[in-house]
Amino acid sequence: MDISIIGYDPVGAWKRSAGTVDKLLESRNPAGITWINVDGLDDAGAINSLAEFFKIHPLTVEDILSTEQRPKLEEFERYLFISVRAVSRNADGDLCFDQVSFVILKDAVISFQGSPGDPFEGIRRRILDNVGRIRRMGADYLAYVLIDSIVDEYFSVLEHIGTGIENFEERAADDSDSDFIPDIQKVKQQLLHVRRVVWPLRESLSLLLRLESPLLSGELGPFFKDLYENSIQAAETIETYRELVTGIMEMNLSAVSARMNKVMKVLTIISTLFIPLTFIVGVYGMNFKFMPELEYRYAYPITWGVMLAIVIGMLAFFKRRGWF
Repeated sequence: MDISIIGYDPVGAWKRSAGTVDKLLESRNPAGITWINVDGLDDAGAINSLAEFFKIHPLTVEDILSTEQRPKLEEFERYLFISVRAVSRNADGDLCFDQVSFVILKDAVISFQGSPGDPFEGIRRRILDNVGRIRRMGADYLAYVLIDSIVDEYFSVLEHIGTGIENFEERAADDSDSDFIPDIQKVKQQLLHVRRVVWPLRESLSLLLRLESPLLSGELGPFFKDLYENSIQAAETIETYRELVTGIMEMNLSAVSARMNKVMKVLTIISTLFIPLTFIVGVYGMNFKFMPELEYRYAYPITWGVMLAIVIGMLAFFKRRGWF
């Protein structure tokens, strides 16, 4: 587990890291805004020490350590607790999900990441280099920026999925593509997983937008509204992609069915041609002694001629009817 702390105010900013919570908190500057980031949740003792220092409720600690829970928003007397699910792609293009929890205090934000990584490096650089308005705003604005970066990553993931869906549209008509169904089913499952992440977050942001808390500045209303609208846009994009995937699967099913119908049509025509021929050879294959045609010298070529005439006549009839 890696714990880092950033302190800043309009004048300056600094960053430190330490192996223990006690040493890290010694460098906390109460005059400005403090951002503590906990990367990894394997050290429950350190997290409990941090919670004890900031008087975080034990139920909140349980939510932080439970990495498979639904995104949520809870209001406590001294802080707000928000948990979200971050989505990213690994080197193989598979989706990775991580729970990120935020404790928003009056002058501090504590973020907890379930999996090792650094999705907030860009925000750190903005703070240390004094880019943007973060150093002029409070802890609530820092929380907004952190959550907004997670929501922005949703769109990056959805854009990648959308590009893949466009490729599936080209593959849908190729009924010989044996990997089509497994590949598109994988995309459908990815959309389902992302949907389970975005929809609860949308509900939490809606509640946050209506929340009247002394920890939230009134001037941040437009920012949280924009964040909420982005979550709605992400949810609508997911639903659009799900409908597209369903339509593409139906298109592929139609192509397979059309090809199957063509094959069945050919097989049916062949079977139909052999019905009268089978009848003729069946009749003359009977071992009766007194059959007038058996002793006739030209019976064999005549029989073949009759069968060929039947086949040609049936083919001409099928062609006239447009059956092939």
